Amino acid sequence: METGDGVPVSSRVSAKIQQLVNTLKRPKRPPLREFFVDDFEELLEVQQPDPNQPKPEGAQMLAVRGEQLGVVTNWPPSLEAALQRWGTISPKAPCLTTMDTNGKPLYILTYGKLWTRSMKVAYNILHKLGTKQEPMVRPGDRVALVFPNNDPAASMVAFYGCLLAEVVPVPIEVPLTRKDAGSQQIGFLLGSCGVTVALTSDACHKGLPKSPTGEIPQFKGWPKLLWFVTESKHLSKPPRDWFPHIKDANNDTAYIEYKTCKDGSVLGVTVTRIALLTHCQALTQACGYTEAETIVNVLDFKKDVGLWHGILTSVMNMMHVISIPYALMKVNPLSWIQKVCQYKAKVACVKSRDMHWALVAHRDQRDINLSSLRMLIVADGANPWSISSCDAFLNVFQSKGLRQEVICPCASSPEALTVAIRRPTDDSNQPPGRGVLSMHGLTYGVIRVDSEEKLSVLTVQDVGLVMPGAIMCSVKPDGIPQLCRTDEIGELCVCAIATGTSYYGLSGMTKNTFEVFPVTSSGAPVSEYPFVRTGLLGFVGPGGLVFVVGKMDGLMVVSGRRHNADDIVATALAVEPMKFVYRGRIAVFSVTVLHDERIVIVAEQRPDSTEEDSFQWMSRVLQAIDSIHQVGVYCLALVPANTLPKTPLGGIHLSETKQLFLEGSLHPCNVLMCPHTCVTNLPKPRQKQPEIGPASVMVGNLVSGKRIAQASGRDLGQIEDNDQARKFLFLSEVLQWRAQTTPDHVLYTLLNCRGAIASSLTCVQLHKRAEKIAVMLLERGHLQDGDHVALVYPPGIDLIAAFYGCLYAGCVPITVRPPHPQNIATTLPTVKMIVEVSRSACLMTTQLICKLLRSREAAAAVDVRAWPPILDTDDLPKKRPAQIYKPSNPDTLAYLDFSVSTTGMLAGVKMCHAATSAFCRSIKLQCELYPSREVAICLDPYCGLGFVLWCLCSVYSGHQSILIPPSELETNPALWLLAVSQYKVRDTFCSYSVMELCTKGLGSQTESLKARGLDLSRVRTCVVVAEERPRIALTQSFSKLFKDLGLHPRAVSTSFGCRVNLAICLQGTSGPDPTTVYVDMRALRHDRVRLVERGSPHSLPLMESGKILPGVRIIIANPETKGPLGDSHLGEIWVHSAHNASGYFTIYGDESLQSDHFNSRLSFGDTQTVWARTGYLGFLRRTELTDANGERHDALYVVGALDEAMELRGMRYHPIDIETSVIRAHKSVTECAVFTWTNLLVVVVELDGSEQEALDLVPLVTNVVLEEHYLVVGVVVVVDIGVIPINSRGEKQRMHLRDGFLADQLDPIYVAYNM
Repeated sequence: METGDGVPVSSRVSAKIQQLVNTLKRPKRPPLREFFVDDFEELLEVQQPDPNQPKPEGAQMLAVRGEQLGVVTNWPPSLEAALQRWGTISPKAPCLTTMDTNGKPLYILTYGKLWTRSMKVAYNILHKLGTKQEPMVRPGDRVALVFPNNDPAASMVAFYGCLLAEVVPVPIEVPLTRKDAGSQQIGFLLGSCGVTVALTSDACHKGLPKSPTGEIPQFKGWPKLLWFVTESKHLSKPPRDWFPHIKDANNDTAYIEYKTCKDGSVLGVTVTRIALLTHCQALTQACGYTEAETIVNVLDFKKDVGLWHGILTSVMNMMHVISIPYALMKVNPLSWIQKVCQYKAKVACVKSRDMHWALVAHRDQRDINLSSLRMLIVADGANPWSISSCDAFLNVFQSKGLRQEVICPCASSPEALTVAIRRPTDDSNQPPGRGVLSMHGLTYGVIRVDSEEKLSVLTVQDVGLVMPGAIMCSVKPDGIPQLCRTDEIGELCVCAIATGTSYYGLSGMTKNTFEVFPVTSSGAPVSEYPFVRTGLLGFVGPGGLVFVVGKMDGLMVVSGRRHNADDIVATALAVEPMKFVYRGRIAVFSVTVLHDERIVIVAEQRPDSTEEDSFQWMSRVLQAIDSIHQVGVYCLALVPANTLPKTPLGGIHLSETKQLFLEGSLHPCNVLMCPHTCVTNLPKPRQKQPEIGPASVMVGNLVSGKRIAQASGRDLGQIEDNDQARKFLFLSEVLQWRAQTTPDHVLYTLLNCRGAIASSLTCVQLHKRAEKIAVMLLERGHLQDGDHVALVYPPGIDLIAAFYGCLYAGCVPITVRPPHPQNIATTLPTVKMIVEVSRSACLMTTQLICKLLRSREAAAAVDVRAWPPILDTDDLPKKRPAQIYKPSNPDTLAYLDFSVSTTGMLAGVKMCHAATSAFCRSIKLQCELYPSREVAICLDPYCGLGFVLWCLCSVYSGHQSILIPPSELETNPALWLLAVSQYKVRDTFCSYSVMELCTKGLGSQTESLKARGLDLSRVRTCVVVAEERPRIALTQSFSKLFKDLGLHPRAVSTSFGCRVNLAICLQGTSGPDPTTVYVDMRALRHDRVRLVERGSPHSLPLMESGKILPGVRIIIANPETKGPLGDSHLGEIWVHSAHNASGYFTIYGDESLQSDHFNSRLSFGDTQTVWARTGYLGFLRRTELTDANGERHDALYVVGALDEAMELRGMRYHPIDIETSVIRAHKSVTECAVFTWTNLLVVVVELDGSEQEALDLVPLVTNVVLEEHYLVVGVVVVVDIGVIPINSRGEKQRMHLRDGFLADQLDPIYVAYNM
């Protein structure tokens, strides 16, 4: 045995040591999983690093020094000293010439005037504000300078006035309106700098918004300011003996320059007097400035290059500045070139867009001669797309005397001032530096030289050498500031006197930016002096040339790769037709969706472009960015021209644009979203695990270690009650018995829309009417017993009498909602369908509806000749029947219950006499109903529990039912609650639509209702009758709203029923209050129930659906395998009860469905009991509460219909959860419905707002569904209010909507197909 290098190993000990060494070499911890766990096993993919990605290979870079800052003998000791010198020895020398909007010289400020006026301003600031004892401004205080862009002279006087008075000027933009883009943030800056005085010009002061009293209002977010006008005529002359104190430059703050960050916040960079002076000296040396040179300045003089060259360095050298206002450039883009010719200027300061505009406007101007220029400073030369403007400009103007070596790009930042600048040379043989870099390499921060032929390269120009007296290095953009390698992109850092020193008042941020100590790979600091981060990304190339490839602020990290916003802008602008969007009116930013940054492009399109043009352009942009940058664009939005928020000098206000996008108020006119291609970190689709077999599962009442999810209501056999109605098998017998024993007891009271009693029925009245109807059926209708009769009545007393008339005649009634007179075309076919499917031999109705059924409108909708005989019960025979029919056995059919399910299926179920009586008894026991009780019912009486409560329960239990037709609430929303209060009702039933009407319609009226004496304090139970998951938000807002009117919040609850059993749960009078649990929505998608704390992420509140009715047993079963489930699983609710329906009634007679839904057995465990399948998913929870008989209470939670659940990515989603998220996404979304089409998720939203808001919804809807549900929306359809169909129970008919969408019948405002 030998060791690796051939030395023999003699002993076993050394082998053990070797083993130990090997173990130590191995990493201790197991390697990190390839995912980060999103606090659940639903794992988001984390981008794996590409094994072929380029890595930096160069040596570690060395810090680069600029040339020595030469001290010229006559350089002044401070800038104020320079001003004093020129103002006294050359008072007539021109300092600044301003232009009007026609390009005519407006005003020439001489050095003499600048000196005397600045002194005057300084004296007035210090002595004329406040009182002698309490001056408002003392040396060292901050003062705002608010001057318009067309008045550099006044601004310059004020700036130097502040320097002379030793106060600190903070130049800012003029706030145009109270809500200007970004002006609020500037207000915060002024507040944090403690500014109380704002200097301004006369014209500007007059233009500020004023209150009716003439005062300038406080702008949003601004401190209270004293506005002080600095025009000479408003100032007092300083006394002869007063003189400003002129010192040598020191470390006091000279001025504060504002800077807008990526997020829109505004910071103030402080520049000391010594930094100010040194910066002027370094610029003078680098640019070779000499006395009395003429310089044309197009830039903003308040900050950056425009301030440094056009206001500060110019005075140090007694230069003459020609200032071109932005307003003049807008009218005449060639104005700056004309001024260069006119004044034979040696230097011009411009941005690349000024060069671009000049090119666009240039039409062979003959008299242009640019040979006087020795230096054309390109202020944004560091921007990757400035190179194309420089090249094109040179190309056109070379023939007009422009020399190549004159173009001098520079790089600057608010923190580090001028970072680098290309020096003007006389040598035209030395071409400027160029780098052609691989775009792919750049995304990994690596420099790889490539060839121009390729599309996916970035060509950058150098921005010259490091500034005199400065040291530069580049450090890794994140983590500790470690020096980069020579072929690596980093953040440029500068060590010099001429930089900013801090962010005013923010010590933490200052430390991270202005006090950086770069280290080598071994950890040794590069220098004992701190460096300043410039915020620029780049590298130092051969010969010490500085190259900038982007800004830290524009950096977007998408799945681990870095992209620069400016590069993406450049690519978009290069797409044909270039004229499609305005250059410079395009914004690129990233938004974080699902743990990664996503790229958004917003551009202004030209007004004349068609939809076709825009989509063509958008798809080309997507392809270009994909092929050049290999990155997907998440959202591309086009907005109308001139609608994006602007910065004062015409650029786009990026953070404000992003804010508008995120809050949905950008109002685009075209949107293209590509979530399918961009979002690559979705969790893997779920693989279904095979179920455990029955053998290992069932032990007593346990399923794989969990309690079996089963529960039951009270046992009917054990309840002793003096229920007289029990001795009768049939409801018709109960009614006859009541008519004999308590003939005048009122069973029903119907209210009209004013709340007055429209009609009422006593026991004997009902019995007598039923008898007459029975005669009519037998004599006029010639019906046999067992024939089916359709009852087409409005909600009311006639319906009840007709129902019992059918029972007396031995016929089987079917209640049908009458057609809506205003909407016959859509409502009548449903009536016809029910009449046909139920095989009704005859149709009973009122005279009014009879006419409607035979009307012309009806004939247009259906074939009226095919109606069965129609009997009109308004005219009844006067005689009694010979005998009242008595069914032969309780299992014969009592009535048919037809209803349209939410999936659009018409399903009729058969209710036999035994089930009907058992049903009534169960409700009587649960709600403790006696003849002395009154119950208010505001429900539709056509199917389900609504029908049973309206027509059957009073006859069985003898209580009085106060009937309120829900349609009456449309004219009088308070009707139901006023009735509840007036009749002192303890129990009331309503539907969600009624509750919603009350919540929306009475929200603002609670005070006036209180005054009318509305009192809900006696209500013990207010039950919402429903066949869906409880709408917890609605019930809670209803409870909250009417709490002031005495409604007990615990009184409101819901019931649950379905087709196979019309009522499974119903909150009774005794028993614990309904409970609410919070479950993890992500676990639910995997059919598991995991309880979480309220407010935890992904939590979903679910309310118990009332108490299980007496005689009802429930079990939760797996819908696929039909095995029983434990109580931590979501499964189908199965029910066993005496009042289950006995089967479907359909023409088609689908037997398999029948036996499956009504006669199912578990696949293992208790395989004897026959269950009915509800078709709803839910779970049971044993609570800590005890119910009426002292047992622990089992609560049933309904999650949603199995038919409606959507299988996406292997998981089960309930439409309502996605819809809830979408409705929260934007204030204009009033309603939403989702469904699947092929395998795409379609979201339909109703827009309550102007149509221009429609497209704002598309990105927001897509974002929220991705974030909260990990699903990619395929289609977003924006429609008008009322398009989403809703049935009488207030449930969305998603399948009808889907059919409408597929048949193109929705008439949408906008349809977005996400790519």
